[in-house]
Amino acid sequence: MQTAESFRSELREWLSQAPRPEGLHDYGPTPLDTEMVAARAWHAQLAAAGYACLRWPVEHGGRGASVAEQAIFAEETAYADVPRQLNIVGPDLVGPVLMRYGRPDQQERYLPRIVSGEDMWCQLFSEPDAGSDLAGVRTRARRTDSGWAVDGQKVWTSGGASAEFGILLARTGGPGHGGLSAFVVPMRAAGVEVRPVVQIDGESKFNEVYLTDVRLDDDALIGDEGQGWAVAMMTLGNERLSLGANAVGMFRALGDMAAAAGERGRLGAAQQASLTDLWVRTWILRTTWERAIAEGAEPGDASFSVLKVMASETYRDIGNAGVEMLGLDALVSEDHEPLVQRMLVGHAQTLLGGTSEIQRNILAERLLGLPREPQLTR
Repeated sequence: MQTAESFRSELREWLSQAPRPEGLHDYGPTPLDTEMVAARAWHAQLAAAGYACLRWPVEHGGRGASVAEQAIFAEETAYADVPRQLNIVGPDLVGPVLMRYGRPDQQERYLPRIVSGEDMWCQLFSEPDAGSDLAGVRTRARRTDSGWAVDGQKVWTSGGASAEFGILLARTGGPGHGGLSAFVVPMRAAGVEVRPVVQIDGESKFNEVYLTDVRLDDDALIGDEGQGWAVAMMTLGNERLSLGANAVGMFRALGDMAAAAGERGRLGAAQQASLTDLWVRTWILRTTWERAIAEGAEPGDASFSVLKVMASETYRDIGNAGVEMLGLDALVSEDHEPLVQRMLVGHAQTLLGGTSEIQRNILAERLLGLPREPQLTR
């Protein structure tokens, strides 16, 4: 039986020899449109070597890997400065959902093309008035003679312009969790309009998606009607397996920051103390992540909410330290571009994948047994 460390050695050897498509770099969870050719070529190599969709069962094209091996894979690809897959949504989020809630025909149709990288998926959950509060989703799917008709608006959709399919959370019943259902949406269907959202760093990884009388067949429904909340919770829980890879990026950012501050003559005693504090916090994050993996924690466990808060707020504070250390002029300089990008997106980390406030609510209720917060009526 292969051990975690033998898997790490095997993976490092493969990563050191695998040819890199032109322009490939570690673009994070989702490639830009301009990175798609290299991203698909890289994912095809991962699939051919058996590294795509590692945790999936063998019968669905995966390797049946453990949580520890998946975490090692995320960490080692970060060290190698390559993406761990085409994008996060298909392999890490949609695949496990379809295996648990999807019908056999859905699994047969969609899963092989996620493994191969032929189809990229996006997540159609957040809305302008329902980001962290997914129970407030207003996009509505109504029954028709031949299936469903969907109307609504989604926002912060990563990769929406490049994706072939989206996993949609829509309201099919009354208010609250029980009125939600999940669907497969072809992103080229009539009535689907994708508009890029330009970020502060100049990229457009996010999109607004408008759904106007989008017609879906009956077989677009994932699971049962009213089961959307369970689908959403499983989806969000699986986003957090890459926290060890985040620590790799943080160590790299701290090294880049120290070098840039030294070049500018701004690495005094106070700055060194700040960097040391952030370095220690990053090591604590990585060690806590390793302990959670060793103890067999699953992605939906509350321990991953602890890690999510730690990772998000450390990343944010690294960005803030960079601005204080290098000055605002660094944000408009073409020098140290990767470092500047990290500084600009630091605050976004406390929102992505569930806000820090939401994670603290989870910890208060599930670990400390505190009562739920009062819910405002709409």
